[in-house]
Amino acid sequence: MGAEAGVPASGVRRRRSRRDEILEIAVGLFAARGYHGVSMDDIGSAAGVTGPALYHHFAGKEAMLAAALMPVSDGLLAGGRQRVAEQPDHARAALESLIDFHVEFALANPAVIALHLHELDRLPEEPRRQIRRLQRLYVEEWVGVLTALHPKLSAGEARVLAHAAFGLMNSTPFLGGEVDRQRRAALLRAATLAALLADPDD
Repeated sequence: MGAEAGVPASGVRRRRSRRDEILEIAVGLFAARGYHGVSMDDIGSAAGVTGPALYHHFAGKEAMLAAALMPVSDGLLAGGRQRVAEQPDHARAALESLIDFHVEFALANPAVIALHLHELDRLPEEPRRQIRRLQRLYVEEWVGVLTALHPKLSAGEARVLAHAAFGLMNSTPFLGGEVDRQRRAALLRAATLAALLADPDD
């Protein structure tokens, strides 16, 4: 799933607007320099937009950060639910589908992942609360699959495994380009599947 600025998390592309382009530039700057290391003037300069014109699209940096993170969390949940619903009676197939889905997202969106990891707390309370809720619901899709696959697991233990898997798959922002994208996807899928299929009691 590609959830980059201008591309919904479902992967269905729509025509990019000027607002989308500015948001994508802002996300890249936030990821590279940190939220506090980027000013509205920096974003406007990189986008070739004057200050007043920039504020026609966004009220400020917080609005940009929320606009980048909220659709991604929403799309992850929708996509995760869809993958699970397609395999209601086959826990392993559902897990493989979830892993494929998340790996594709991670490889397509390293800057957004970096923002989630480091900048989510910069948001005001309400959008931050909404994003956290969407994230928890996404985790529960994984928990349901993992507890079906490993009946002895408690829900809490399955959450530990789910978050560990996210850490593995979301490591892409910190990888160099020495391994091509297709091979990286294969490695991430195989490593995550092996980790989650292993019997936790062995």
